[in-house]
Amino acid sequence: MGLVAQIAPAPAWRRVGGSAVDLRLAAPATGPVSRVWFSEDGTALYARTPSNQVFRTVDFETWQPAGDVAEPTPPPVVTAPRVPEPGATLLAANSRSPRIFAAGRQLWGSGDGGQTWLNLTAYKGSAVVGPGQTSVAVSPADEKQVVLANDFGVWRSMDGGLSWDGLNRLLPNLKIERILSTPTGATGTRVLTDRLGALELPPGGSVWAPTGAPEIEAEKRAMGGYSVPLGTPITALGAAGGTVYAGSADGRMWVSVDGGSTFHQSRPTNASGQVERIFVYQTADQTEPWVALAVLSGKGPRVLLTTNSGSTWDSLDGNLPDTPVHGITADWAAGAVYVATGKGVFYTQTDLQNSTPNVVWTSLSEGLQAAAANDVRLDPVGVQLYAALDGYGIYATRAPHRTRNLRIVNTADYSTRAAAPGSLLSVVGAHVNAVRGGDLNYPVLAAADAESQIQVPFEAQGPSVSLQLDTTGGMVTRGVAVQPVSPAILVGRDGVPMLWDADSGLPLDARNTAHSNGRVQIWATGLGKVRPDWPTGMAAPLESPPEVVAQVRALLDGTPLQVLKATLVPGYIGFYLVEVQLPPINNLGPSQLYIAAGGQESNRVQVILEP
Repeated sequence: MGLVAQIAPAPAWRRVGGSAVDLRLAAPATGPVSRVWFSEDGTALYARTPSNQVFRTVDFETWQPAGDVAEPTPPPVVTAPRVPEPGATLLAANSRSPRIFAAGRQLWGSGDGGQTWLNLTAYKGSAVVGPGQTSVAVSPADEKQVVLANDFGVWRSMDGGLSWDGLNRLLPNLKIERILSTPTGATGTRVLTDRLGALELPPGGSVWAPTGAPEIEAEKRAMGGYSVPLGTPITALGAAGGTVYAGSADGRMWVSVDGGSTFHQSRPTNASGQVERIFVYQTADQTEPWVALAVLSGKGPRVLLTTNSGSTWDSLDGNLPDTPVHGITADWAAGAVYVATGKGVFYTQTDLQNSTPNVVWTSLSEGLQAAAANDVRLDPVGVQLYAALDGYGIYATRAPHRTRNLRIVNTADYSTRAAAPGSLLSVVGAHVNAVRGGDLNYPVLAAADAESQIQVPFEAQGPSVSLQLDTTGGMVTRGVAVQPVSPAILVGRDGVPMLWDADSGLPLDARNTAHSNGRVQIWATGLGKVRPDWPTGMAAPLESPPEVVAQVRALLDGTPLQVLKATLVPGYIGFYLVEVQLPPINNLGPSQLYIAAGGQESNRVQVILEP
């Protein structure tokens, strides 16, 4: 009997972060570009990357793969009486223009054959487009339109090089190698790139910014340290407790059970190619590090599982396409495994505690660009799946295995924090018809196949409640912790917290910031009982909404703020509104905001402050 693909709903991918990076240049940058050239009539611009991918734009904003386009002969290398910069390459603009250029750290131009030179990219000693110029093209239709390629993307000048703008926002040319973390509180998505190091996408932002990655620095030091005694460059590490797994460029692996002091070789059968990633089973007490997954870029096997600390490795290749595998993530309890491959993202569900033959993989690349996937990662509660698509940035979708494994999380931030009377919960992975806990009904506010939302009755009491959920798949029982208050600030799917300018009523984000001395409204859930009592499942009144019984505090970078009011949000169910007064603030910029009540603190979110 042949393998049959698992039935999984088509994922609804959304773009989290693109390929543009804020490096404080003339415009957002991206990865390196080797060459640029115009079409013969000047209506189209082409760009070739170091990996020999060619992209085309006709509106000088959006880019598309150019296919098998014929690349013109490079412009001739010319001579000049002098070179304006040591090591610069002299280039002719095109056959119709008398100008020549010198491409080095800066871009120089000359209209008199190189007798005199003008620096076209310098500002206070630095290049406004970044250093490392590689290619220049002048439009056949307009001699003043100059396009430059360099180590930071593609740049265009419409005035002969006197000023520059970037064409990089939508150029799919940022190679993200790893996803370091997913959005949490005030921290956005963090990634590692091949040339620009670690980057972070602020919640709600669209352009990446450089950031620190101490975990990567520690990993590099460890790999360098292990490479010496093992006699080969180590390319991947995985660890839990005192167990350390190490993999090399030729498919060999080693295991240490004493924290890396000593290793024994653990070579999988017929393994070849570089060990790209090792994913170790970690629990709260780290008592099961003998279970691990590894992926390789060779001909096979490419996905390996060990359940005995590397004594043996079993192939999970199954029907996976013949392509390198670059990244892996898993939900151990659910037996769900996701891999990033040269042909996109794939998913399987299997027994990760025992050897399972005939693993069946399902492609999740529908709706994604036709590009290699370099990494995958689940968020901390295993609800959202993130994928790094080569060149195109980060995409996210609800993890498909959640349609088979129901999970209850806090609606505000998808955490597993306790519920509170009146708060909102999301049932991920099930269409819920009705919910009952004890002798109380939990109203179903919204229901879909992938997720349903319920409200905890104001009468609910803890410390725990057993919920009976009537789903389209049958009755399911789940336990939920309940405490008097459990504050959480609501955060959108894009990571932007639900904060509002109290005066204008506009949402606060990177474009509309909070202001010193202003008032901010915070939307939250989990603040517990209100006075007067309010019926569960009913929208709060538009006038005089009930007030929160618990004393609510708000803190900005640890400093208490004046809380003006704490009520239900008028017209909504399960939403609470906390309005705060901002003081005069001198240290403007990004700050951390959170609320607290009854000794419980909410998630931290970021708010940007301006004068």
